[in-house]
Amino acid sequence: MIEVVAELSRGPVFLAGEALECVVTVTNPLPPTATSASSEALAWASAQIHCQFHASESRVALPPPDSSQPDVQPDSQTVFLPHRGERGQCILSTPPKILFCDLRLDPGESKSYSYSEVLPIEGPPSFRGQSVKYVYKLTIGCQRVNSPITLLRVPLRVLVLTGLQDVRFPQDEAVAPSSPFLEEDEGGKKDSWLAELAGERLMAATSCRSLHLYNISDGRGKVGTFGIFKSVYRLGEDVVGTLNLGEGTVACLQFSVSLQTEERVQPEYQRRRGAGGVPSVSHVTHARHQESCLHTTRTSFSLPIPLSSTPGFCTAIVSLKWRLHFEFVTSREPGLVLLPPVEQPEPATWTGPEQVPVDTFSWDLPIKVLPTSPTLASYAAPGPSTSTITI
Repeated sequence: MIEVVAELSRGPVFLAGEALECVVTVTNPLPPTATSASSEALAWASAQIHCQFHASESRVALPPPDSSQPDVQPDSQTVFLPHRGERGQCILSTPPKILFCDLRLDPGESKSYSYSEVLPIEGPPSFRGQSVKYVYKLTIGCQRVNSPITLLRVPLRVLVLTGLQDVRFPQDEAVAPSSPFLEEDEGGKKDSWLAELAGERLMAATSCRSLHLYNISDGRGKVGTFGIFKSVYRLGEDVVGTLNLGEGTVACLQFSVSLQTEERVQPEYQRRRGAGGVPSVSHVTHARHQESCLHTTRTSFSLPIPLSSTPGFCTAIVSLKWRLHFEFVTSREPGLVLLPPVEQPEPATWTGPEQVPVDTFSWDLPIKVLPTSPTLASYAAPGPSTSTITI
């Protein structure tokens, strides 16, 4: 019996283009007092990162798979296929790397191996939607002699920041100071530079504040004015808005605002269409605020963007967008008295109307949601960083 443990040194969340580092420890769990006949051996072990794509058959119409290029020996248990037994199809993978060959461990002995690989920057982000799913995993395959391959899968979460695909690592070694006594880690410098560049771009995109005002009206007049200070956010931020109802000519009795994502299948891959040929979409509500505003002239709300959610993205098959979805309930009576008279000659009891004829309408305001720091996402929404399998 051999125990294999894979541990991600920095957590399970990464930015596309970063280097993933994993420590694989192989241990013979028998006590050291066991006989030498209890030593265990592994023929080899390899590691590979892959992205698995799965689509809902009732929502997405995919073209038939290309049968002219079948997998190499797909039924063989001695070929390392990281996506063996997984649902869907593998759309992205890194080259496999061999960790070791002909490893023999005595009782109580263990050895550790380091695996490092750059996550493909051209891939989609991790996403589990109603129509499609993009799932990243690090798969480690181990094999005993004359035995089938055993697979250890470590789930990953990948965030994609658009615009980093065309950026190249600066080659300025001639200018930068260096020490002959220090060993320079080129991969570490590149990761640090990429993380710094991504942070600068996120800060520049989400720190700009400017008040945007929107007049909200229905068919009978103005209901109020909505104000928001920015339209681009990062995961983990709060969407703050204000609503001024004192300027309206139509009485608003209640409103609600929802922070939603809109998952839309591209037209060429849609299987179902709504009425009138409008493409069907899926909406998920992440936060919601509802308020009765019978006597309100000005109010505000704050909706948090979950760190575990997926930023907006677009692929050839599906797109994900964010929006604020408003719903208003207004009175049909233009002269509706909602408050008792301010000055009354004699004490009197005032009773509000028992029934009020109302109208309802909705309004959508698109916003943009970008990724955040992978370290922050790992701390706030922790996932498994260690996976274990026994062979």
